[in-house]
Amino acid sequence: MSYRDEQGIHTDFKERMTYSDYLDLDAILNSQNRLSDHHDEMLFIVIHQVSELWIKLTLHELEAAVQSIQEEDYQPAFKMLARVSSIQNQIIKAWDVLSTMTPSEYLGFRDYLGNASGFQSYQYRLVEFALGYKTPHVLKIYEKDPELKARLQEAYEAPGLYDVAIQALAKEGFEIDQSVLERDLTETYEANDSVERAWIEVYRDPERYWNLYQLAEKLVDIEDWMQQWRFRHMKTVERIIGHKQGTGGSSGVGYLKQVLDHYFFPELWNVRTSL
Repeated sequence: MSYRDEQGIHTDFKERMTYSDYLDLDAILNSQNRLSDHHDEMLFIVIHQVSELWIKLTLHELEAAVQSIQEEDYQPAFKMLARVSSIQNQIIKAWDVLSTMTPSEYLGFRDYLGNASGFQSYQYRLVEFALGYKTPHVLKIYEKDPELKARLQEAYEAPGLYDVAIQALAKEGFEIDQSVLERDLTETYEANDSVERAWIEVYRDPERYWNLYQLAEKLVDIEDWMQQWRFRHMKTVERIIGHKQGTGGSSGVGYLKQVLDHYFFPELWNVRTSL
C-alpha cells in the first residue's frame, strides 16, 4: 500500500494543530545555537539538550513516585520507577554517541564554552536531591536566578525517594530509629543499622512484604543505572579531555571518579552481604 492509497490522511492544516505545533518543534529545533563554526559543536549541543529532556522526564516520574509511595499506592510508583530505569538506559547510550568526538575535535570549540559546564545542570542536581544526595555548596551556583534557586532550595529540604521508602518500612511496623525518621533532610543520607535490619527482613520474607520487596528492587535498579551513567560519563570525559580541569572549574575526571564511590541507598547493597 502506498501513501496515495491512504485516503483518510489529513493534509489540510490551515485550521488544525499539526505534529510540529503540538511538540513546539520550531522552538526546540531552533535552540541549537553554535558559538563556533566547528562541525562537532552541533553534536555536543544536541547530546546535552536531549539528556536534559530525559532528565526532565526522570524528575516528572520521581516526583510522582514519591507522592505515590507516601500515599501507599505502590503499583503506580513501581511503573514510574521502572520507567526511570529505562530513561537512565537511554541517557547512558548518549555517551556512546558523544564519545565519537575526538580530543582534537572538542578543542576546536571548547574555548567558546567559557565557564559553562554540565556540572551546573540544575536538573541533575534535582535528581541528586530526589535520591538523597544533598550538597549545600552547589546551591551557590544558582544564585543568579532567584526563582530557580528557590525551586532547588525546596527540593533540597524535601524528603527524597529513599526517605519515603524508609517511612514505608516504619508504616509496615519495622522499628526504625527516630533519629532516621526525624533526621535533617538537608543532609546527605548515611547508612543506619535499623534500616538495614528492616530490609533484611523484607528480603527474607518477600511474600509477606511483597510491596516493600518490589520497592527495594526498583531502588536498586535505579542506583545500578545511576552508577553506570556516572561511569560512562567519567570514561567519556577521560577519553575526550584526559585529566584536564573541567570548564566549570571542577577537577574533571578526578571529581567524577570520586562520586562513583557514593551510594544513594547503602543498606540495600549491604543486605546482599548480610543475607
